[in-house]
Amino acid sequence: MNRPSSHREILEALSGIWVALLVAILSSTIVSNALPTILAELKGTQTQYTWVITAMLLASTASTPLWGKLADLFDKKKLLQTSIVVFVAGSVLSGLSQNMEQLIAFRVVQGLGMGGVQALGQVVVGALLSPRERGRYSGYTGMVISAGTVGGPLVGGFLVDWPGWRWCFFVCVPLALVALAVLHKTLHLPVRKQHVKIDYLGATLITGGVSLVLMWVSFAGKDFAWLSKESALFAGGAALAMITAWFVERRASSPVIPLHLFRNRTVVLAMLGGIAVGTAMFGASVFMGQYFQIARGFSPTKAGLLTVPLVLGLSISSTVSGQLIAKSGKWKSYLVWGAFSLVAGLALLGTIDHTTNLVLMGAYLSLVGVGVGLTMQNLVLAVQNGVGMSDLGAASSTATFLRSLGGTAGVSVLGAVLAAHVSTKTLDRGSLSPVVRASYGDSMGELFLIAAGLAVFTVIAVLLIKEQPLRDSVDVTPTGSGAQTVATELDSPVDTEQRIVDNSRSAVDKLLVRVGDGS
Repeated sequence: MNRPSSHREILEALSGIWVALLVAILSSTIVSNALPTILAELKGTQTQYTWVITAMLLASTASTPLWGKLADLFDKKKLLQTSIVVFVAGSVLSGLSQNMEQLIAFRVVQGLGMGGVQALGQVVVGALLSPRERGRYSGYTGMVISAGTVGGPLVGGFLVDWPGWRWCFFVCVPLALVALAVLHKTLHLPVRKQHVKIDYLGATLITGGVSLVLMWVSFAGKDFAWLSKESALFAGGAALAMITAWFVERRASSPVIPLHLFRNRTVVLAMLGGIAVGTAMFGASVFMGQYFQIARGFSPTKAGLLTVPLVLGLSISSTVSGQLIAKSGKWKSYLVWGAFSLVAGLALLGTIDHTTNLVLMGAYLSLVGVGVGLTMQNLVLAVQNGVGMSDLGAASSTATFLRSLGGTAGVSVLGAVLAAHVSTKTLDRGSLSPVVRASYGDSMGELFLIAAGLAVFTVIAVLLIKEQPLRDSVDVTPTGSGAQTVATELDSPVDTEQRIVDNSRSAVDKLLVRVGDGS
């Protein structure tokens, strides 16, 4: 089956992916405004409050590299459909939960499906479109991701105020089923037949190491001190698992994360730059909803509406930059402007307290939104442009994985810092409710100053990235550090045979002529 060629065919093929991405990401943030109500009804503890979000993000982040590697080995369309089914099952079970233990367990299932949808959505887009074409549509993908991330609290607040908190989970099910149906009808990808050998040991070690890191940053500062025996065990176990994984991946015939990716400077810098972007994206959506409710006293619905400037800034910037990149083929300047905008917006949010003017808050949030919109999808574009088709799944999922890791770990660490500051300021001022609100609002600015400091690393990373022209072909492997040359691919009989299977008749004829001339 040939790839879609016309604009309409591409939009139809991408529509199912966009719906799936929207639903998956929406589910990660939709409960933020519903958690106080859920906690009260299911009689949960403060630790369980955090784990309703953390459990899903942990499962999603830890499983992302494995989904990406499977995409390099199996039918991408079937894998994406499978991940949606897993997500639907987790959503239904979460909505039916009778206690906090059940809810946390079912959120893990939901997170496994979400990890697949996020990773495979990026991979399928990369398989459908060349990097040059991808610029035209990446803005729409970024808009969908941002709408799900930042719009979740708004939708969740409305659902809590009207039909009830369980609909925060049920509302995702019909949308996910629509995505399944659309994907079945419109998405058609060439299937690469190849010998499959899954690196189970590497996958287990990577998943275990990442899980230990995320559990450590979730518990530390609340259940035990950052400098403690428990911290040493978590951090030491994570380091041991990841070091062992490195040795395993070096020798694996089909590694989960191909280590040669990290010899490509553009890929490494783009991945590192995405970590702080993840912290900003998740942090802004989670903590601003809490700020508007707790520090300013707004309802869940109004709290969601007040984050709309963030959504608008992100949506407009990602869409416009995608169109301009597609026309010019140049992408680095957008990353640079986005990184500076992100730092500036977060630094300005670092000045807020419980009395900050709401119009100024909207301006600061829109600046952060512009920064995320110009960097998030374009960093993934830079990664995909720097690798060949055989590494597309692993590279895309690793970039998504690191961004999610930054967001998950960042939210956990910032949450611990916030709790410590609020506790200290409340004790200093007294325990009356207005004092708690003031302490919460005054502490929020310090979180965003920390996030601004992290975003400086994104600025450094994008300034050091060397811009490579966007490729006009999906299958050509780029030259450069860590990549095979095109000539090497064409001289390989195995790769030539694979290319004959995947390409159209005209491309096959050209290839055969070229090989014949070189013999």
